[in-house]
Amino acid sequence: MSTKLQNKDAATNPRGIPFAPFVDKVEDYVSSRAEVDGTMKSFQEMISKYQFMEVNTQRRAAGLKEKVPDIQKTLDMVQFLHSREPGSEPLETTFELNDTLYAKAVIPPTDEVYLWLGANVMLAYPVAEAETLLESKLATAQQSLENCEEDLDFLREQITTLEVATARLYNWEVTMKRKEKAGNGGDDEPTDQKRILPNG
Repeated sequence: MSTKLQNKDAATNPRGIPFAPFVDKVEDYVSSRAEVDGTMKSFQEMISKYQFMEVNTQRRAAGLKEKVPDIQKTLDMVQFLHSREPGSEPLETTFELNDTLYAKAVIPPTDEVYLWLGANVMLAYPVAEAETLLESKLATAQQSLENCEEDLDFLREQITTLEVATARLYNWEVTMKRKEKAGNGGDDEPTDQKRILPNG
């Protein structure tokens, strides 16, 4: 049974997340009722893994949604400084010290800017080089966010596929029980008839 599941999971999406097995015929996964519990458990384990990946991807996407506007804002400012002609009048402006505190500043034309790189590290860059760096970082962050959104759609689809597979397996087992009951003369109701299906 596990080999069949592994073969079905061989294909992956571009980020290496495996496709969930699509159960068209239950008989392709189980040959008797004795294999049902093990297969059900395998499906539930896969659902849990997909849900874990979904939560992590949601967190990564949330971080990127905050990061992209910050990079864009910084890039816009660097491009503005880059567009200023040498010898232009100094520019009076305000800059943000924290969420509620701003200070006035006079900015003369410059060919150098300082960028925060994270971990309390700031480096000086020529304006043109800083613009190229920020454009690259912005493109990378936007692509990563797009990948996260695609992966979230993919993960939700795989979870749904496995939930449908679980329901089909359950229904197949119920049908087999009824056939066995009919074959045995219909004496006793099977005690495990009311298997609890997982929450969708």
